[in-house]
Amino acid sequence: MIETKLTKLLGIKYPIVGGTMMWITTADFVAAISNAGGLGILASAVYPSREEFEVAIDSIQKQTDKPFAVNINLFPAMRAIDNNEYVDVMVDRGVKVVETSGHSAPEELCKRFKDAGMTWIHKCVGVKYALKVQKMGADMVTVVGYENGGATGRLDICTMVLVPTVVDAVDVPVIGGGGISDGRGIAAILALGAEGVIMGTRIMATMECPIHDNLKQALVGASELDTMLIMRSINATHRVWVNDAAKKCHDLEEAKASFEELYEVIKGDNAKKMYDDGDLDVGIVSCGQGVGLTHDVPTVAVLFDRIMKEAEERISALSGQIVR
Repeated sequence: MIETKLTKLLGIKYPIVGGTMMWITTADFVAAISNAGGLGILASAVYPSREEFEVAIDSIQKQTDKPFAVNINLFPAMRAIDNNEYVDVMVDRGVKVVETSGHSAPEELCKRFKDAGMTWIHKCVGVKYALKVQKMGADMVTVVGYENGGATGRLDICTMVLVPTVVDAVDVPVIGGGGISDGRGIAAILALGAEGVIMGTRIMATMECPIHDNLKQALVGASELDTMLIMRSINATHRVWVNDAAKKCHDLEEAKASFEELYEVIKGDNAKKMYDDGDLDVGIVSCGQGVGLTHDVPTVAVLFDRIMKEAEERISALSGQIVR
C-alpha cells in the first residue's frame, strides 16, 4: 500500500484525485470515485440553484461515507454564480474538502473555508500562483502539465518540469497531473515529489462515468495524437479530443471569428448533448494526451486497484535496478 501526505490528510485509500469535469463529475460519479478509494470532486457549477446543489450533496452523502470534495469554479461564467451560496450549503452539510480553480485565488472565500475547518486545495498553473495561495492558507495545491485535457493554462510547461518545480517552491503537499493514465504515471508523479495524482481523461472511460458509450469507445480507440489545442485566441487554451467541433473552432479562430461565433461551437450545452446522446461531433470534449494509454472501460474500483498495483510494482522494480 502506498501512503502519502495526501492519503493521510484526506483519509483516502489511494493518492488519486478525480479531476473536476463539467457535466461529468456529478453526485453519482463522485460517490463512485470516493468509494473506489480516491477523492471524488463535485462540479458545483453543474447546479444552477442552491436547491439542486443541496440535493447533489445529500445524494453523495447517502452513497458514500468516504471523503469527497466540492469544486468552486472561479473562471468567468456565462451565467452569474454566487459561490458564497455553494459554500453556505457546504458548511450546512459538513463538507470537509474544497477545491478551487480559476484565473484568480479566492481571496473573499478562503477565510470562510478556514472558519469552517475545510481542507482547501487550489488548482493553479505554476509556481507564482501556488506561492500566493500557500500564503493565503491553502492546504494543498494541484498543478497539471501541458499534456492534460481541458484548460492548459498560459505557461505551456510539461508535467515532468512543472510538478517538481512547484514541489521545490512550496511547503504544502502538491498534487500533480497531466497525461496520467496508468500506474507508471502515478509512480512517476510520486517520484517527482508530488503527494498524489489527479486524473481526468482516464476516468472518463469507466463504467460509472455519465457519458454516452459512443464517446467512451471513441476514447478507448484514440491515440496520443488525437488531441488538439483550441481557444487560445480568447486566452482560454484547452486541449480537446479531435472531432468536427474542435476542428471548426480551430478554423474559426484562424479566420479571426468573434467570440459569439466561437461560443456557438464551444458552449457547454453542445458538450452535454454529446455526453447524453452520443453524437460525437456536436461539441468539444476536454481530453489529455494520456488518452493514448486508455484501452478499456472498467469500473472505477477495478481501474484504481489495477493502477495502484501497477504503481507499486513499478516502484519496486525501480528499487531493484539500483546497483550498490
